[in-house]
Amino acid sequence: MLRDMVIGQYVPGKSPLHRMNAPLKMILMIAYIAVLLVIKSAAAYALFTVCTAALIMISGVSVGMILKGIKPILYIVIFTALLNIFMTPGEAMWSASVFGLTLRITKEGVTAGALLTVRLIYLVAGTSLLTLTTPPLQLTDGIERLLRPLNKIKVPSHEIAMMMTIAIRFIPTFSEEADKIKKAQTARGADFESGGLIKRARAMTPLLVPLFISAFRRADELAEAMEARCYRGGGNRTKMKERHITAFDIKAAVIFVLAAVLILLVEFWIEI
Repeated sequence: MLRDMVIGQYVPGKSPLHRMNAPLKMILMIAYIAVLLVIKSAAAYALFTVCTAALIMISGVSVGMILKGIKPILYIVIFTALLNIFMTPGEAMWSASVFGLTLRITKEGVTAGALLTVRLIYLVAGTSLLTLTTPPLQLTDGIERLLRPLNKIKVPSHEIAMMMTIAIRFIPTFSEEADKIKKAQTARGADFESGGLIKRARAMTPLLVPLFISAFRRADELAEAMEARCYRGGGNRTKMKERHITAFDIKAAVIFVLAAVLILLVEFWIEI
């Protein structure tokens, strides 16, 4: 499961999503999340699903890659869905007494659990598309450009963008490294699967210690590499390739906005 992390990876391509301006793409991704958090009806989610599927097809990223990114959060999704199903008050659909505790499944709980599950899946799928279709350098420039107005209040936008991008970039790297360490420790007799929760937590020590050492070593090597290239923070840095919003970006943004408006109209005007 550790090697299934998709967020932070980049898949080279020439799709419309790959060619879009990075800051604009981030703004549209924020709008995507906002629409996702607003809608609740089945009709709106059906249309949202169609739009998300269209984005995946346009991106050229395989569906398997998107599903691979969803796999690591399945336990979180299941756990949060069960919490909603059993903890949400409302009309009881089923109830039973277990060890003196009354468990109830309510209609409202099932609805809330299903809604939360769908939202989490679409949230991961959408954010994965952003990193899968945006090179790390463009991602850094995009975050920096969006945070640039904060420079007026002495907020170091470039440094923040650099730290965020490095963190996102090394998620898949550390996931692969953790998977290799786990396999190596398993070959040496370490058991990560059997026993109770406390025993499993203690068994993670042979995995976490080498991983932390590797992380600090990689951070030191990265710092030395940046120092060797005369990196001295943001300042008045120039870019070899300035990326501006083009007519293509405007057309793509208009199509996205129209789709979002249509979804919201279906949400508030159609009762299903």
